[in-house]
Order: sequence, then structure tokens, then C-alpha cells
Amino acid sequence: MSHLPADVQVPSYDRSKVRAGILHFGVGAFHRSHQALTIEKLLEQGLAQDWGIVGVGLLESDQRMADALNPQDCLYTLITKFADGKFNFQVIGSMVDYLYAPGNPIAVLKKLVDPSIRIVSLTITEGGYSFDRVTGEFDPTTPGVAHDLSSDEHPVSAFGYIVEGLRLRRESGIAPFTVQSCDNIQGNGDVARKMIIEFAKLKDSELAIWIAENVAFPNSMVDRITPVTAPADIDLATQKMGVVDKWPVPCEPFFQWVIEDHFPTGRPPFEKAEVQMVADVMPYELMKLRLLNASHQGLCYFGRLSGYTYVHEVMQDALIVKLLRRYMDEEATPTLSPVPGVDLALYKNQLIERFSNPQVLDTVARLAAESSDRIPKWLLPVVHEQLKSDGPVSLSAAIVASWARYDEALDEEGNRIDVVDPLREELIAIAKTQRENPKAFIQNKKLFGNLAQNPRFVEPYIDVLQNLHNIGAQKTLQRILN
Repeated sequence: MSHLPADVQVPSYDRSKVRAGILHFGVGAFHRSHQALTIEKLLEQGLAQDWGIVGVGLLESDQRMADALNPQDCLYTLITKFADGKFNFQVIGSMVDYLYAPGNPIAVLKKLVDPSIRIVSLTITEGGYSFDRVTGEFDPTTPGVAHDLSSDEHPVSAFGYIVEGLRLRRESGIAPFTVQSCDNIQGNGDVARKMIIEFAKLKDSELAIWIAENVAFPNSMVDRITPVTAPADIDLATQKMGVVDKWPVPCEPFFQWVIEDHFPTGRPPFEKAEVQMVADVMPYELMKLRLLNASHQGLCYFGRLSGYTYVHEVMQDALIVKLLRRYMDEEATPTLSPVPGVDLALYKNQLIERFSNPQVLDTVARLAAESSDRIPKWLLPVVHEQLKSDGPVSLSAAIVASWARYDEALDEEGNRIDVVDPLREELIAIAKTQRENPKAFIQNKKLFGNLAQNPRFVEPYIDVLQNLHNIGAQKTLQRILN
């Protein structure tokens, strides 16, 4: 690092003195642009020497991350991309180790029992929490969870590792760690608590009671647009640094983290790193999920059907921008509670600016992935609340219709769309029947419950879907907005 250019920020602290206090499941780009950066900021202030991060990869595909990070001593480059074309390069040193769980489960379990680990955090995506998309109840049939419930061998799922780690700590008389969810789920800590306890009940009912009485699950809201690392980002880092970083992370300048302050065994001084520590996260969560995340869904399907590849290209389309603003103002905002310290009008303007950043190169395909985990959690709650209050839902219905059309897996030119979704085969098969049965997609009760029986939603949904088939995305948008 001493040979890097002077304008590349590198750790100024002694990394050899940093001890692990956090174990994190799911080391993707977002964790490395957000939570790991927060600890880095504290380390630079001399405030988090006992809060270094041990990353854990659970999936076979995480071997790539291990191969990239471990030879680099878990160092990597964070590239912050500003809309004016300026880039900031920073080497992050807050991750002190990376464990590949499929190759060494014992090492992960030993670390979970280490008393110095006081927080176990998660970015395992919405689908990693093993709950039914409509009822919100625990689903014991998801592959990793089902394996861990039926086997006494080493765990493979995050839930399996967490519960086994807590069991071992209880047996050894070691205080439990705090479980900190950092995923885009409303009430993410509450969801993690419910699902982990339900999992534990099926393994050991007494342990489940102990977890319920002794383990903290604080809620949090996280926000930073972090696209998938592209080959161009690796080239950019190499050219700037003069060394090869196998997996740098690009991100936007905006950063927000709001955390419920409930950490019985201690926590880093997050508030010293621009984190908001609050008593109630929910207003911030709803704002972010229903404005930012749901708007991402609003732009990605119409954007792909209109022929765009990157998000900033979509945001040059006045029709889609108008759709987003009207959705935010007319349908999402009425479902929100007051958000302390936040000007919602300014926040919505910021979202349009953030989505429009041409340097981030966030892809439409990334936003359109795993929709069956996302729309039921981000957009459908807006629909249900608006229906209860007799508010408008036609724009939300249009967004769902654009998803249904997208999942036919062919664009308007007949080119293949690569649908990435845990329910991919099922949804494509349903979507291909909807020209004959336009309600087919929303009759999927696993995702939509009884929504297909509500004419206030169904009528605009069918109208948009048929227009997408008959006149295409752009002309459909014109009709919606007129």
C-alpha cells in the first residue's frame, strides 16, 4: 500500500492490532460498500479496534470471493463514483478474515463461539430468510434450511450456523451475540428473530426459548446503490492503483444507515460514522423500501422492455421518470408515517438524481433480478394499504403488469430476456399463458394472495398488460400517464 498513488486513501491505522468483533454472513458488494466502510471510518478514528469483521461465504459460488480476498489479506478498493465523473479510491481494511464455510465449517463454528464476536450480521438477500411471501410465516422447505433441519451434520444455511453457534455459546456459558440483519426487508430484525426462533423450535425447543429470551435482533435500514462489479471496474482500479485488485467495489456517493439501538453485549460507536441510532427504525424503513426499492421495480421492467441496459439510460426517458414521480407522490407517500429529520420532497428529488448518475453504471438486469422476493415485500404493501384506504393503485398495478410482461422472457423485438428469479421456471410458464388468461400471473396466490379478486387492482393491471402486448412499453406509458 505504501506504493499506491498519494490520492488513494489507505488505512492509516495498524491492521495487526485490529481484532474481530463482528462475523458477517453474505459478503457481497453491498456489505463491502456499506457496513465494512462504516467500521473502516471508525478504525480511522481509533474507535473500533475490537470490531474488525470476519466475512463468511455460505454458497459454493462464494469460493470466488475467497479466492479474490484471501490472497489480498482481505483488502479491496472501494470506488465511489460521482455524477460529475470524479472517482474516489479507498482501500478498505476493516475485514480481517474471510472464511469459506463449505470448505471449513468447523472454522466458522469456532469463530461463532469466540466470546470476542459480539455481533453476527447478515446480508443474505430477501430470499435467505425462509419465509412465505404472502403469509410471512416460516417456510422450512427452502433448500439450506431443510438440510439443516433434517441433518445433524455441519450447517449449510445462515440460520443453521447462527442457531448452532448460539447453542454452543449457551453450553459454554458465553453470552449470546446480537444478530443484526442488514437486508432490505421491512422490520428486518423482527423478521430475523421470528424466523430464527421458528427454525430453532424445530431443532431444539428449549434452545428456541433461550434465544427468544436472550438474543437481540435490532432492526436497521440500509441504503447505498452498489452495482455488480464489472470488468471495467477491475481495469479502472488496476490503472489507478498500479496493482491488481481482483474484486473492487463501485458505489454511489450517497450513504445512509439507520439502526435500532439495542445491542446488549456492546457495539461499535456507529454514530461516530454518520449512522443514525434511533429507537424506532420503521418510518425510515418504509420510506426507503416503498420509495427507493419499489421505484427500482418501477423503472427496471419498463426500462428493459423499452430497450435500455443501464439505469441512468432509463432515467433519460421522461415517461419513466414521470411514472416514478407519480407513483412516489400519489401511491407510496400516502402510506408513509412522518420520518423524523427527513424532508420527503427532497428525498424523492434525491432519488431521481441518484438513479440518474451515469458513472455508477447500475444495470437494469440487476434491479430486475429476484423479483418474486422483492415486489411482495416492497410494492404490494403499498397496494394493500391503498386499497384499505380507498387510495389509487393504478400505477402500482402498472408496475406489476410490467413485471408479468418481462417474465414472458422475450422482449418486444423477440430477443431473449434472462429472467433471474428463485421461481424462474414457474413464473415464466405462467407468464406465457397470460395472453389467453390475462389474470394468470396475479392468480399466483403464493405471491399475490387474493389480489386477483380485487377489481380496483385487476382492472388497471389487465389494461396495462394488454397494452404492453398490443402497443409496446412506450405507448403504454403514454396512455398510463395521460
